[in-house]
Amino acid sequence: MVQSPAIRAASGAAGVAARGLRPLAAVLLGLLLVEFLAGMVVNLWILVPAAHPGANPANYVTGSAASVAWVIGTGPLALRLHALLGLLLLILAVWMLTRALRAGRPPWTAVSVLGLIGVVAAGFNGASFLDYGRQSSSFLMLIAFLLASGAYAVGLYQTR
Repeated sequence: MVQSPAIRAASGAAGVAARGLRPLAAVLLGLLLVEFLAGMVVNLWILVPAAHPGANPANYVTGSAASVAWVIGTGPLALRLHALLGLLLLILAVWMLTRALRAGRPPWTAVSVLGLIGVVAAGFNGASFLDYGRQSSSFLMLIAFLLASGAYAVGLYQTR
């Protein structure tokens, strides 16, 4: 069967996107582990001041934006690293989902969606922790980390 150049080009682009999924899952899994360790350092040795830009906001979105901006700009170094790694994880998780969709591989798409949900949920709970200082937000970050790392581990080891 003869394929048109457009079909060959589309399948070639999908193949390139699919080939990058396994290494990207490995990078995301590794960064999630580093993020977990940075979060433990923050949890054990960093005191987030009760009064900082964005603390106890009337509006969650604007308060969280102010809190994250404060952390990245002038927050304690370990907390700054934790927030920056979280933003990097978000970018990479979106990139992975985009590649999985372009590759047309439903198992990788499912892995990528679950991983992105975990990363986003961890980020929202991290912002809540900054805003309100509740330990329950820290616990929910852990649950979200487990979802994301579990998803990427399944992708890395089970998805072809």
